[in-house]
Amino acid sequence: MAGISRRGVLGLAAAAFVPLPVSRRALSVRGADLSFLPQLEEAGVRYRDLDGRVRPAERILAGHGANAMRLRVWVDPPAGYSDERRALGLARRAKRAGMKVVLDPHYSDFWADPGKQPIPTGWPTDLAGLTVKIREYTRGLVRDFAAQGTPVDILQIGNEITNGILWPAGQLYLPDGTQQWDAFTQLLKAAISGARSECDARIMLHIDKGGLMGDTRWFFDNIVAHAVPFDIIGQSYYPMWHGSIADLAANTGDAIERYGKPVLLAEIAYPWTFDDGDGRGNIVGPDTPLPDALRFPATPDGQAAFFHGVRNVLEKAPRGGGLGFLAWEPEWVPGVGWEPGAEASNDNLTQFDFTGRALPSVRAYRRPDRDRP
Repeated sequence: MAGISRRGVLGLAAAAFVPLPVSRRALSVRGADLSFLPQLEEAGVRYRDLDGRVRPAERILAGHGANAMRLRVWVDPPAGYSDERRALGLARRAKRAGMKVVLDPHYSDFWADPGKQPIPTGWPTDLAGLTVKIREYTRGLVRDFAAQGTPVDILQIGNEITNGILWPAGQLYLPDGTQQWDAFTQLLKAAISGARSECDARIMLHIDKGGLMGDTRWFFDNIVAHAVPFDIIGQSYYPMWHGSIADLAANTGDAIERYGKPVLLAEIAYPWTFDDGDGRGNIVGPDTPLPDALRFPATPDGQAAFFHGVRNVLEKAPRGGGLGFLAWEPEWVPGVGWEPGAEASNDNLTQFDFTGRALPSVRAYRRPDRDRP
């Protein structure tokens, strides 16, 4: 099926709607992506809680109520980075800390995002071959996690797949304007089929449009029209790129009502300072526009208020459809670069200061029975 128009898909989306419970419920997912943690520890970083006690980062977050850890998996990354062995080790730590496992295979050897989705070295490059490969790779991945006693609770099919996956075979928008919805969704279905043959993890599709309603509708309207089976709408929400808290609330509520699926904010982060911990450059600085800067200044308390604001949006989402949030790499303090020899470009978006001491925003993981921020 070719990509359909925005108007033409409205009936399809409505027909696919499955009502969610109308009662409000507490957030069932409160966690973080801690994929850099082993490398940081090997670099000598030690984490301290709000009282200054040295503890593993996941234990600090779990002590404040975190119940999920997101794990990035690359196929053949540079030495030391997030391969399957690293992720399996973190999964064991997650389970010991009482956390669910949210698995994020990028289906690439290194970073995959809306601007790039490279095919792993050694994988086929044609659509037919990739369809078989992604099914078998996903099946093997979830099998390995289950075999060590850390089954996957939520499986994310690719990372920020707004523009497709496994380029160019599964690239959604080609340079000439062609939209490859058939090829893209064929690959998604193959990965999901491989996972479901081995486990009952909930399936999440993850894009980067947290406060952008038109873009979210365009993507998921077509996903529904192509009958891709999934359980959770995943969003990245960085307000400097994806809109205000009000935009987030509007888009989250619309998606829940429109598709009858819960929304999980699979990546969120906010600056606690505009200083640069390693002096080598950050992606967010004093010239970066923050849409709610007066409400959430770039200070430790402002960051904590931002996390409280996000929780408030999710807790008030219609039909109890605000599933929860995952902070992105809140432990990524100076010590490890985004690639070998590079800088830590997000070291002012963490929930630990430059020395590894927890910031007030860690209280955002509080359990439902501890309702005060």
